[in-house]
Amino acid sequence: MTVLCLDVGSTWTKGALVSSSGDLLGTAQRPTSPPEVLDGVTAVTGALGGADEVLACSSAGGGLRLAVVGQERLVSAEAGYRVALSAGAKVVHVSAGPLDGAGVRALRAAAPDLVLLVGGTDGGDRTVLLHNAAKLARVACPIVLAGNVEARSAALDLLAARTVVATDNVLPDVGELAPGPARRAIREVFLRHVIGGKGLSRGTAFRDLVQAVTPDAVLRGVSRLAAQDREGAVLVVDVGGATTDVYSAVSTVDEGVERTVALPPDRRTVEGDLGMRWSAPGIVAEAVAEKLVDKAEAVALHQEAAHRAANVTWLSDDPTVDLRLAALAAVLATRRHLRLVDGRLGPQGAGRLVLSGGVFRHAPDVAEVERTLRADPFLRPVLKSATITVDHDYVLAPAGLLTDTGRTEAADRLLSAHLG
Repeated sequence: MTVLCLDVGSTWTKGALVSSSGDLLGTAQRPTSPPEVLDGVTAVTGALGGADEVLACSSAGGGLRLAVVGQERLVSAEAGYRVALSAGAKVVHVSAGPLDGAGVRALRAAAPDLVLLVGGTDGGDRTVLLHNAAKLARVACPIVLAGNVEARSAALDLLAARTVVATDNVLPDVGELAPGPARRAIREVFLRHVIGGKGLSRGTAFRDLVQAVTPDAVLRGVSRLAAQDREGAVLVVDVGGATTDVYSAVSTVDEGVERTVALPPDRRTVEGDLGMRWSAPGIVAEAVAEKLVDKAEAVALHQEAAHRAANVTWLSDDPTVDLRLAALAAVLATRRHLRLVDGRLGPQGAGRLVLSGGVFRHAPDVAEVERTLRADPFLRPVLKSATITVDHDYVLAPAGLLTDTGRTEAADRLLSAHLG
């Protein structure tokens, strides 16, 4: 039996044909083809000769844009933010406290596909949650309600005119983060309501095909990889054209660390100002701010980044500049990720760092990128024992899709063969 794992992105549709035992039988990619993305899916399927079963994830149409509305900035709003990132969403707006008119206007201006409404521990204060539910009744997008369970019924009454999925509290008690139910609810809303509303396909076939947001599938692949690696945490840095995503997962969780909001063992952050094309100027600006480049290099890179931002489909014959920009993006994004998780990836740091994204997959050599990462004083303690590899065959998302359907042995074999 063969399984075709598809990732339908905004630019490329990628496919990996995998045997039931986890052997990679072939890969293919074709341009994503809006307004009918199934044309690109058909092209990839044909290139690989078909399959007995098809699994798919997608970030087409910009992926999942999510806003978080919480009660306190450092507690419930922060918990919602972390859950949203780990669920594969791009967080476009975060608010804390009672929404007023200006807050509602700012929320609408962010144009989210979905709002995650949180607030209060179970049995705690319900005033702010119910106030915000009343305000969100005027915002025309689906809502995941994941706050104080004792306020759920009253909040659902206030939101009766909206599409709402209610689930368990992301913060059931002080310091206790419970991301699982909200993650599942976010996925449900994405599949049922968001995919169909992006104008990516004329019928329901594509919506029925997609099982997950791509970053969510990748995160589960990263978690499987960490489960195999008992020598430390796994870091994955995925440098794309518009964003740089960083994933981390650990095989065990250090319970001795006290935090305002406890961290789950698998995490993801998204840096929307760091990318190889649309966001290339942001890499240079941030590299200057963090003193990673001198003035002469900054001037040269600024010109190169501006050209890439103005010509997002341009392909360079010389990978040198792209690899330098990618190395800087990787350093900057990983620094931010580690700051968010308090710099902790378990007692041993990272045992493995995986570089993902076309800039790395198509590069003849990433030795200079590796030297840049290892030489960074902020990253050096975390990466001192890390093995650095490239996801040349793009197996993390397929491994996540296989895991989703209970094929963990196949996922583990796929990961071991290509990243082990």
